[in-house]
Amino acid sequence: MLFKSPFECKTLLLPLSVLFAVTPLAAIADHTDPEELLVVASQDRRQIDVADTVEITADSATLLRKAPGANVNGNGPLTGIPQYRGMYGDRINIEVNGTTLSSGGPNWMDPPLSYAPAAQLESLEIYRGIAPVSAGQETIGGAINAKTWSGDFSSSDAIVSSGRVRFGGQSVNNGSLASAAVVAANRQHRVKVSALTEQADDAEFADGDIVPSEYNRQRYDIGYGFKNNGHTLQVDVGRNETNGTGTAALPMDIQYIDSDLGSIRYQLQRDDWSVSAKVYYSDIEHGMTNYELRPAPAMAAMRRRNIATGDNFGFNVVTELNDEHGAWRFGIDAHGEEHNSNIDNPNAPMFFVTAFNDAQRDIFGVFAERSYTFNKQWLGEFGLRYNRVEMDADEVDGTPAMMPAGMMLRDNFNKAQRQRNDDNVDWVAKIYYQADKNASYSLGAARKTRSASYQERYLWLPLQATGGLADGRTYTGNLDLDPEVAHEIELGVDYQQGPLRFSPRLFYRDVNNYIQGTQSSDLAAMMFVNMMNAMNGTSNQAPLQFNNVDAEFYGVDMDWSYTIDERWSVSGIVNYVRAKRDDVSDNLYRIAPLNGVVALNYLKNDWSLTIESMLYAKQNKISETNSEQETSGYGLLNVKGYWQLNSEWRLGFGVDNLLDKKYQDHLAGYNRAGSNAGIANGARLPGYGRNMFARVDYQW
Repeated sequence: MLFKSPFECKTLLLPLSVLFAVTPLAAIADHTDPEELLVVASQDRRQIDVADTVEITADSATLLRKAPGANVNGNGPLTGIPQYRGMYGDRINIEVNGTTLSSGGPNWMDPPLSYAPAAQLESLEIYRGIAPVSAGQETIGGAINAKTWSGDFSSSDAIVSSGRVRFGGQSVNNGSLASAAVVAANRQHRVKVSALTEQADDAEFADGDIVPSEYNRQRYDIGYGFKNNGHTLQVDVGRNETNGTGTAALPMDIQYIDSDLGSIRYQLQRDDWSVSAKVYYSDIEHGMTNYELRPAPAMAAMRRRNIATGDNFGFNVVTELNDEHGAWRFGIDAHGEEHNSNIDNPNAPMFFVTAFNDAQRDIFGVFAERSYTFNKQWLGEFGLRYNRVEMDADEVDGTPAMMPAGMMLRDNFNKAQRQRNDDNVDWVAKIYYQADKNASYSLGAARKTRSASYQERYLWLPLQATGGLADGRTYTGNLDLDPEVAHEIELGVDYQQGPLRFSPRLFYRDVNNYIQGTQSSDLAAMMFVNMMNAMNGTSNQAPLQFNNVDAEFYGVDMDWSYTIDERWSVSGIVNYVRAKRDDVSDNLYRIAPLNGVVALNYLKNDWSLTIESMLYAKQNKISETNSEQETSGYGLLNVKGYWQLNSEWRLGFGVDNLLDKKYQDHLAGYNRAGSNAGIANGARLPGYGRNMFARVDYQW
C-alpha cells in the first residue's frame, strides 16, 4: 500500500519537506502584496455565491440545485449526496477548502459536503461539464469545490477585525441556526475562530411528520494564516459533532459523528510562476443505530448498532508556470483512507459482524496540464493524469458465520487475494472559440477513470452498506472489479445579446465497466438471505452483487436569464439526463428526471423579491434491477427576498412550497424507518411541506 497512516508517509512527504526548507518564513523580507484575485472562467465553472442566498438549509448539497446539471440524492437532512449529469457519490470529486474528504460511514451519512455547513460557506463552485485533470484525482462524474469564509489579510500593520454572524429559523421542522466567525488580521497575520450550532425536529409534510428527520450538529474551527512577500501559510483545525440525526432512507440513523479535521496549506506566488502545497487529515468516528430515533424493531434480536471509523490523510504539490501563451500546471497528489465497521446488538453481547476490517484505499497521482491561447479567438486546455490505486483489507468475521452460508462467505473472503492495484490514465482536451463579443463555443473530449470504492470491493456479507444507494437491497462486494472507464464529449455555447443570456451544454458519456449492483450468482449469498428471511420473518429480496456493466449517459443542461429593465429580470435552469445500461435493456438507478427552475426577480435599492417555480417531470425510466419505483411530475412555488437594512445588517425571508404541495422527489429514497403516519415502510419518502423561514445576517 502507498501509506497506512500519517506516520508511515515519510517518503511521500519528502517533496513537501524540501519545499518548506527552501523557503523559510523567518528569512522573508517585509513586503506588501497586492490583494489576491480569484478568476472564474465562465466557460467551465459555475460559482454559487452564498452571500446572495437567503435560504435556511443545513445541507450544503441542496444549494447545488442552483447550478445547471446538478441535483442531490437526499437520504436525510444532513446527508445529501451530490448528483451531476446522472453520476453521484464518490464518482464526483469534492474538495472542502482545497482538501479531499472521504466519508467516515459505509453509507455516506457524512458525505464530504456535510463538512462544509451551508451557514459557513462563502462559495460553492462546480466545474461545468468535463473537469480538468487538475481538479482532482477521480473526476469521472465531475468536481465540486466548497469554500468556507475565512476573511482576508489587511493592507496595513494595524490589526483589523471582521466577521460574519447569522441567526435563522424555519417552520417546517422548528429548525434553528446560530453561526459566528471572527477574524483578526493585519497584512501578515490572520487568526480566525468560528462556531456553529443547528438543530431541528422531525419535518412536516401534508399528511404528518417524516420520522425520523430531526438533526443536531455543532462545528468549531480555528485557523492561523501568515502572508509575506508572496508567501502564504495557512493552518486550520476543526471539530465537527453530529448527534441524533435521522436518515429515514437508510437502515440506521446517526447516533453520533465525531470528526477531527486539520490541514496545512502553503503558497508561493511570483509574477510568472507559483507553487502551492497542502497536507490534510481527518479522523472520523461514527455511531449509528436502528432503534433510538426510529421505532425499535419488534424483535429485540433485530436491534443493530454500527460503530464505524474512517481515517483520511493526503497531500498535493502543484506548480504553475505562466508564459505569453498561457500556463503549464504540474502536480503530484496522494490520498489515503482506512475504514472499519463493526455491527453489534446491545441486547445480545455474543452477536457481532466485522463488516469492514482495515479496508484501505490509497491513490497516488501525477498530472500535467496546459492552457494555451492560440490567438484572440481560440483557446485550448489539455491535460494528462496517471493514478495508481492500491486497495487491501484484513480478514473478517461475525456470528452469521456460524451458519453454513455465512461461514462460506467469510472463508471465501478471507482466503482470497484481497490486495488489488489499478493503473488508471485520464486525459482531457477542450477548445474554446470566441466568435464575436456575443457568442463563444466550446468542444471538449475526455477519458476519465474510477476504481472501485471499498464498499464495492470488500462488502463480504449481504448488507445495505452501499455508500448511500438507499434502494433497500442487500449487496455483496466483488474483489475482481475493473476500473470504470468513461469517454465523454461535450458541446457548449455561451451567448449574450443585450438583456438575453443563455449557456446550453450537450453531452454524451460512454462508460465501460460501470460498477452497478446486478443479480448475484453467489449461491452462499442467496442462501444466507433466504435463511435470514426464514429466521426473522422478513421478505428481503435476493441480494445484488457489485459487478462491471456497460452504461451510457447523454443529455443537455442550460442556465439562462433575461433582464427586462433595471428592476425586473427572469432566470432559470433546464436539466435533462438519460442514463441506461448498454449490456441489457435497463435504466440506471436514481437518475433525476427532466427538471427546471423559472424565477421572476425584482430588485429595488436595498431590497429584493423572487418568485420561483421548480418543475419536475415524471420519472418512468427506472431501474428494474434495483426495483426502483416511478414518480409523478410536480411543481413547487417558492417566494423569497431580503431587506438590506444597512451595510452591516440584512434580513432574509421566504416560503418554500408556498401551496403546501404533496409530492415525492425521485431522488429522496424510500422509507426504511418503519411505518410512519401516511408513509408505508418501503414507500418513497415525501417532500417537505410548506416552510416559512427567516434569517438575520450581520457582517463587518
